[in-house]
Formats: sequence, structure tokens, C-alpha cells
Amino acid sequence: MRHATTSLVIATLLGLGAATAIAQPAGYTGPSSAPKPAAAQAGYAGPSSVQLMTVKQLLDAGKDDQHARLQGRIVSHDGGDRYTFEDATGRITVEIDDDDFPAGQSVSAQQRVELLGEFDKGLRKTEFEVDRLTLIQ
Repeated sequence: MRHATTSLVIATLLGLGAATAIAQPAGYTGPSSAPKPAAAQAGYAGPSSVQLMTVKQLLDAGKDDQHARLQGRIVSHDGGDRYTFEDATGRITVEIDDDDFPAGQSVSAQQRVELLGEFDKGLRKTEFEVDRLTLIQ
């Protein structure tokens, strides 16, 4: 009986250790109020036919629900899943879910990224909803 109890304790401790390893923070590491949990992510990583645009082009001529790609930096975390994205032409609020950050990689305010997503142009707010975030080397 003692052997079974010891095995159960060891299995429980190993399980807790694995849960702790999974819960390590990851994602955006620039100005923020809270770290992001790591998330497993897989998917297509090849070329895209979605148009690469600047923030200015998207704000000036973008249409609601238009798919686009942006390249630049995430310069701040604005709370929840809202961030400020910047390129050489301007800034836009972006919505990035935790699982859209690259698994196991941190993203700093200095790191260049490519965002693939959809432009949300409304009467009260304009933002870019991110489907995929890729680090640019």
C-alpha cells in the first residue's frame, strides 16, 4: 500500500510540474499589464496572396472586412487583447488573441512582425483583427 501511495504522490507532483511548465508566460513582452500564457499553434506558413499594406493605406482606403497584411511593430499593450501597432506611416489599434502569438516565442516592442487579419471599420472604432502574427527576422 505504501508503494501505491508513493507512486500516486510522484505522479501528482509530475503532473503539477507539467502544468507549471505549460503556464509559463509567453507572447508580447513590451509595455503591458499582464504576461500572456503559452499556446500551441500550428498552421500554414507559406506565402500569402493577401495584399501587404501600410497603416496609412489601410486607414485611408481600407474597406470593412477587408483582409490585409501589415508589417511593423507592436508598440504597446492597451489592455485585454488590444494592442497598438505601428509602421513607418502610422498607428492602428489591433486585436490579438493570446493564441495568435507564436507559441514559445516572446514578442518585444522592438521586434518586427507581420500581421495577417481583417480590417474592422465601424462608425465608432477602427481596428485590425489579427488572425496570425509572424516574427520577421
